[in-house]
This record gives sequence, C-alpha cells and structure tokens, in this order.
Amino acid sequence: MSSVVESFAHRRVRLGNVEPAAVALLKQLDPLIVFLSLFGCEFVYHDRLTPALGAYATLVFIVTSQLFNRLDIREVGNSFSDFSRTYARIVLQWASVIAVLLFAAFAFKVSANLSRRVVLTWFAVTPVLLSAVHAVRMRAHWFAANGASAPRHIIVGVNEVGFELSRRLPPNGFMGYFDFRSIDRLASVIEPDKLTGHCTDVADYVRSHGINIVYIALPLCNVPRMSTLVNALRDTTASVYFVPDAFAFDLIQSRFVEINGMPALSVCDTPFHGMDAVLKRATDVVFASVALALVSPLMLLVAAAVKCTSSGPALFRQRRYGLNGEEILVYKFRSMTTTEDGAEVKQATRQDPRVTPVGRFIRKTSIDELPQLFNVLQGTMSLVGPRPHAVAHNELYRKLISGYMIRHKVRPGITGLAQVNGMRGETETLDKMSERVRFDLEYLRYWSPWMDLKIIFKTLGLVLHVGKNVY
Repeated sequence: MSSVVESFAHRRVRLGNVEPAAVALLKQLDPLIVFLSLFGCEFVYHDRLTPALGAYATLVFIVTSQLFNRLDIREVGNSFSDFSRTYARIVLQWASVIAVLLFAAFAFKVSANLSRRVVLTWFAVTPVLLSAVHAVRMRAHWFAANGASAPRHIIVGVNEVGFELSRRLPPNGFMGYFDFRSIDRLASVIEPDKLTGHCTDVADYVRSHGINIVYIALPLCNVPRMSTLVNALRDTTASVYFVPDAFAFDLIQSRFVEINGMPALSVCDTPFHGMDAVLKRATDVVFASVALALVSPLMLLVAAAVKCTSSGPALFRQRRYGLNGEEILVYKFRSMTTTEDGAEVKQATRQDPRVTPVGRFIRKTSIDELPQLFNVLQGTMSLVGPRPHAVAHNELYRKLISGYMIRHKVRPGITGLAQVNGMRGETETLDKMSERVRFDLEYLRYWSPWMDLKIIFKTLGLVLHVGKNVY
C-alpha cells in the first residue's frame, strides 16, 4: 500500500489545451488590444498620460484577460449571421467590463482624472477592434485544422463518445476508427469502410501511416485493455488522449479541474469561481446601487400607499433558502392582508381575496420585489438567479423534483431565466414547478455575463407589458 502512495505522490496532472500556437497567441491579444486602444484614444486626443490612467489601464488588462477568455472560438462560422451574433456577444462582454470599470472608477474616485471624450471613444471603438481580431483568429483556426499540415488522427472506440468526438474534430486528417470488436459485431452501428482495424493493430498502423494523435474513447470497464494499448503506443511518437464518457452524467457546470496535481471531473458545480465570482458580485453591486438611486422615490411612495391602505407593515419579510440552502430573509412590499411564513404557505391565486387593491397593482408590475435590491447589496441575493421559494415550498418540492436543491448552488435572484420564459406567478401543478426548475438548472449550466444582461433586459420588457401570470 505504501509503495502505491509513494508512486502517486510524484505524479501530477496539469490542465491545458491542444490549440495550435498561432491560435493560442491570438487568443491572448484581446486584453492587449483593449489596453492599447485606451492609450491610442489618449494619443489621438493629445491628452497627457497620468498615473490614474496607468492604474486604470492595468485594471482593464486584468479584468479583460479573465472575461474575454470565455468566448469559444468554435462557436462561430463564416456567415453574416454568425458574425453578427459574435459581435453581439463581444459587445455584451465589453458592457460587463465597462460595468466593472465604472464601479472601480466611482469607488476609488478617479473618474474626474479621466477624459470623458477619451473614455467614451474607447468604449465605442474597442468592440470593433476585438471583432476584427476575432475574425483573424477564426481564419487562423480554420487553416490550422484544415491546412496541409493538419495532424492525422484516429479514434479508438466505436461508440457514442467516439462518434461525437469525430463530429467535433476537423474532418481533414481523420484516418478512421479502431475497436476491439470485429466488423460483424459492429455492422449495425458503423459502415465497414469507417472501421480501419482492430485495436491489436493500432500501434503498427500508427507507425506505418504517420499518425500524430490517437484518441481513446473506450468505456472505463476496458481499463486493462486500454493499459495494454497505451503501452504498445509508447513505441510510437503519437500523442495519446483518453476521452472519458463524461456525458453519462447529468452535467451542471462540468469542467476538468486540478486538485493539487490530481485531475478531477466536476459533475455538478457552481459557475461562480475565481474572476467569474468577482464579476458577478461587482455587477450586482453596481446595478443594484444604480437601481436603488433611480427607484428610491417610487419605493417611498409605494411604502406609504401600502401602509395607508391596509393594516400591517409596509415591508414583508419571509424566510427563503439562499446560497447553499441556507435560510435568508427576503424583503418585499406587503401585498396581502396576511404575512404567512410558517410550515404551510399558500401561493397567490387569481382573484385571491388576501391580495389588497394596492397589492394587486404592485404584484402585477413586480414593484413589490424592489426591496430585494437591499438583499442584493447585503449579498444574500443576486439580480439574476433562480427565484427563491418559501421554505415550506422548498421542503415540499425537494422531495418531488429530482435536482431541485441544485438551484441553491448560486444566490437566488430578483429575476431569472424561468421568469423571462413565462414561468412567473403561481405554480399550481407539479409540472409547472418542474418546468421552472428545468429553466433554473439551464441557467446554472450555461451562465455567462451576457446571459445575465439578456435576462435583465427581458425582465424590463415584461414589467412594462405587465406579466399575465402574476396576480
């Protein structure tokens, strides 16, 4: 046992990628382009360089280097619609960066030291420059994958993982499949000309055909055979990659991570780690502060109207589940004659007699949710995230809906993906609640800063049109 531990102690696995050098270099240009464009605007307007601008530019470089690495180069093709979609995403990313920078300038009181015409020009020019760099990067990626020097590769494993891997790899350079089974056993899943050979012939084939990369997509139950195959490939110069069947799980924010040199597959995780967590929190604080400054007079009027038209407090506090399933107190303007927060909480229904006349209006327009901006500043909620349910509802539905509690791996939100997709208001059936939870989990799977912005703008549109399912 001790010898096994000692052998593992000196082994480490690092996370990386298999990008061509030219593409990897071009991906690092985004923060540099943003950095240089700021000084370019400064030069055009003949403004003098100041220490404040230098500090601001350094912050720009750090924030941009973290955020813009999220853009996936493979997502975009060559059509105009693809380019316009990419440009929209770059603009939304850039808007997220601007939000962080404006907050930093306000917090450190350096905005007065920055030229407004320089900063505004910089805000407008930078997305155009980034789009141009991205277009060049796309062409470099295409030439690297489809040019004469494209690497030759084979896939070991005739199964769904192997087929999906083949679909995602460039077709140029693909030399076929290998498997431990014969073509007779595989006739129902693959054409005979697609099966290049048996796994026992892989090493010889690699040597004789100059194969550069071998992808092993065999099930984990084939570990002994895989070990024999890998040992045989050590007598070649091919790079060998093991592609596990990660899609066998229901993945939430799946990624390969390194735990002190040990590789691990994240099957269910929060999207908010590292700079993503910083960006999410900074965006919440900035937008919530601005929103409170704008709507505070309205909130005072609503509080007075609630207090004067019915007995009870203007603000209603209810226990909900927050981040990691911990109880939080959520603030709302009181819209009912009751303030239920016990073991049973009845959802509001159409023509609910508990809803006051003022309450009916503020519920329809979602004005009753405005006090939750204080929750956002406290850090118990976010602007965008799964809507928090009453504790009584949580305890009921966590037993009925698989994966219900996963929605609590992020802070609850004032609005969310479910709400902008028609799942507002009463969820009187289990199917409706299941559909809401499905949208919540979709949010966790695919979160991005521009998704948050899109949800915020959609929410504003819904509020202006007065939601039909809210009563």
